[in-house]
Amino acid sequence: MSDLFGGLSPASTPSEPARDAPLADRLRPRTIDEVVGQDHLTGPEGAIGRMVAAGRLSSMILWGPPGTGKTTLARLLADAVEMRFAPISAVFSGVADLKAAFAAARDAARAGQRTLLFVDEIHRFNRAQQDGFLPYVEDGTVTLVGATTENPSFALNAALLSRAQVLILRRLDEAALDTLISRAEALTGAPLPLTPDARAALVASADGDGRFLLNQVETLQGIGITEPLDPAGLAALLHRRMPVYDKDREGHYNLISALHKALRGSDPQAALYYLARMLVAGEEPLYVLRRLVRFASEDVGLADPQALTQCLAAKDAYDFLGSPEGELAIVQACLYLATAPKSNAAYKAQKAAFASAKQTGSLMPPANILNAPTKLMKEIGYGKGYSYDHDVEGGFSGDNYWPEEMAPQTFYAPTERGFEKRIAERIAWWDERRRELRGD
Repeated sequence: MSDLFGGLSPASTPSEPARDAPLADRLRPRTIDEVVGQDHLTGPEGAIGRMVAAGRLSSMILWGPPGTGKTTLARLLADAVEMRFAPISAVFSGVADLKAAFAAARDAARAGQRTLLFVDEIHRFNRAQQDGFLPYVEDGTVTLVGATTENPSFALNAALLSRAQVLILRRLDEAALDTLISRAEALTGAPLPLTPDARAALVASADGDGRFLLNQVETLQGIGITEPLDPAGLAALLHRRMPVYDKDREGHYNLISALHKALRGSDPQAALYYLARMLVAGEEPLYVLRRLVRFASEDVGLADPQALTQCLAAKDAYDFLGSPEGELAIVQACLYLATAPKSNAAYKAQKAAFASAKQTGSLMPPANILNAPTKLMKEIGYGKGYSYDHDVEGGFSGDNYWPEEMAPQTFYAPTERGFEKRIAERIAWWDERRRELRGD
């Protein structure tokens, strides 16, 4: 597997790329100073900058989106501290390849040569294979540099993470991407045939991926455009990069978390943005609807009882219409939730009531509220003295419904927001009536 400006090669200093090599390969940085967009790591105060200045590397995991320079950095790190660069890919390598890599590193160590073992897509190795790195990292046979696009907290063993620093590479910003375009133009001597607005659109279309951008630049320079393209002409010629989004990986959970937080924070604009991000990237609409239904109960609740109805109606509408027509109903439900009054009182009440139910076990309800369908049950007091609330003045008897061994509890505490304000007023009235009936 390759990364920004280069691919995997034998354990040696890379040679000059051929003149007909891809543009991304020809523009590969030759020193760490030439790496763009990662100054927080490569600068004098950054982790990599400090290690290079000291002349000694510790094992590390480079975590970042595709096209941000993970492979390039690993290769340049080996050059900077004069280590042997030994790359493998977890996609194509197995146990035999790992054993060979470790054996070669031990031979090199005997000759006084330290080895930087670069493992691309390290998260693809299973847990047992990851454990296999530990003794060789611990005894210094290799300095491990792993590259991953997945969150190391989920993808890598805790034991391996405890022996390596996690360094986060950022998606390339507009300035870094524009620098890559300028370098490409200088190398080829061919300015991009784009208007300023189209150039900005090209940068935006890369979505932070430097390799993708350079591939687009190479295409534009190679098709003989005679007149500068405007944004519409560029869009007709090239495709946007598809957003990085794996439905079962961190990108999925990050966006659903952002959507949930924006809804809870009553920001309909941000909520709609994250909803769009998920649907445009190919998320299953019914998954989004399930999360909206959950939100309606957890974060709106009885502050607006219609929220749950709106979400279920959106689900029915989507089932009826399908995509893309039915997605408007999802948008409507999202906006309804974002603009509804919020309350987690029902959610808190559920947690408190469930905890109490587990603690109190099998306490019997008071006998007067139990049905007595048999003679024996009537004889032992079931249903005796029950007050039928509809026959009482005001429709409220004020009876005690709690087990005799248990004092009344308060699980649900409605807020003063939305419909719950009226509920709170009712509960307060009932509580006062109970006190009066008890003579408190």
